[in-house]
Amino acid sequence: MLGVSISGYRAWQRGGTPRRRRLSDAQLLALIQAIHAEFRGAYGSPRLVRELRAPGLSRPQGAGRAADAGNGIRARHKRRYKATTDSGHRLPVAANLLERQFTPSAPNQV
Repeated sequence: MLGVSISGYRAWQRGGTPRRRRLSDAQLLALIQAIHAEFRGAYGSPRLVRELRAPGLSRPQGAGRAADAGNGIRARHKRRYKATTDSGHRLPVAANLLERQFTPSAPNQV
């Protein structure tokens, strides 16, 4: 009578779910830049997409492309640990001339 499908009517009876909203490209880019700034540039496109899905947005089309399209959005990579000292070397070690005597008896005696 109203031209509504049975499944649509039953979904309406159950309360339904709110329609997910889509953003324009400019809104999506602004939101991506805000998330990128919030996490101090640590999020790349996979994490950005996950963050965009959280507030109820539909599948963000082009979120990865917007992050990679030269808009200044790049994930910062963590630096790898680099050992700067090698205490297991086999080189000769200089003799300890002070032997922890830091209070000399007179000036220029150490």
